[in-house]
Amino acid sequence: EGFDNYTVFSLWDTFRAAHPLYTIIDQKRTADFINTFLAQYRQGGRLPVWELAANETDTMIGYHSVSVIADAVIKGIGGFDRELAFEAMKHSAELKHHGLGPFIDHGYLEMDVERESVSKTLEYAYDDWCIAVVAKVLNHEDDYQRYMRRAQSYKNVFDRETGFVRPRTNAGWLSPFEPREVNFSFTEANAWQYTFFAPQDIAGLIDLLGGNEKFARKLDGLFAAESKTTGREQADITGLIGQYAHGNEPSHHVAYLYNFVGQPWKTQSRVRQIMDTFYKPMPDGLIGNEDCGQMSAWYVLSASGFYPVTPGSPIYSIGTPLFPEVRFNLENGKSFVIRANNVSTRNFYIQSARLNGQPYSKS
Repeated sequence: EGFDNYTVFSLWDTFRAAHPLYTIIDQKRTADFINTFLAQYRQGGRLPVWELAANETDTMIGYHSVSVIADAVIKGIGGFDRELAFEAMKHSAELKHHGLGPFIDHGYLEMDVERESVSKTLEYAYDDWCIAVVAKVLNHEDDYQRYMRRAQSYKNVFDRETGFVRPRTNAGWLSPFEPREVNFSFTEANAWQYTFFAPQDIAGLIDLLGGNEKFARKLDGLFAAESKTTGREQADITGLIGQYAHGNEPSHHVAYLYNFVGQPWKTQSRVRQIMDTFYKPMPDGLIGNEDCGQMSAWYVLSASGFYPVTPGSPIYSIGTPLFPEVRFNLENGKSFVIRANNVSTRNFYIQSARLNGQPYSKS
């Protein structure tokens, strides 16, 4: 009643770029998606995790419905009950399943307690930040403080000695440790790929890695590392540049992180390399699973010249436009236009930028 009901929400994939793209090109549908979430909450008892054909599959990790809701709220998209949505978000964060109980109690998960412990700790922490964002907008100060504290839990699986996120066991660290190893402490990935997942606190992650220069060198190391993984076979890890894996979602924001340490030219170079290498107009033209639009949404946004590193934040990270002009025709009748003068396969470094005619110096 009052909205179009949708299905197939591959949220572990699509919260990263597909749903943020919809906040630009499909705001009415974004409200319909969220109203679908809320109908499922009212009728089925919780927000969807990975809903397929009106059934919850409980595939993948996190509770990334909250990311989609937070991104809509922070971008001013209405058409749904925000207080009900906030109630549902909190409900997802307090369920004592999939390791959430010990995560709430201890601020991290141990590998002996829960499979995919490192990935779940990191993604639960990000989702809790999304809840805090909405709490702030709705003036729920106590909830804001609580979930912002939980959002810092990502630090509890970060090992300063090795400079990687690392599985924990018996209050210590898994040893021996190989960051290229694919094991059951990570979700379709390894420590190299998940070390850079703290989109809610990139400044804090930079600090953990020793500051801007060391963080940039860590990113350089990711792209320069040997591409071979160790441990168990994982078919989803494809599209490798070093240990960066574009064929699976945990890597999708990583090329844009150079912007945060004052080296935007490296973002521009890597993004262009990924677009040119891993997207082809052929039946097998994607380097990984399309995952309900995420792989293509990365390309649409990146080819437009910007990317949402942190869904739930109104900030975009500038990459490198692929076309001389891209025009988004918005539902409010306005257009947002990106023009890249003299762009070519070799001329893709941004020399200067203007926003609405005024000089713009931020990346």
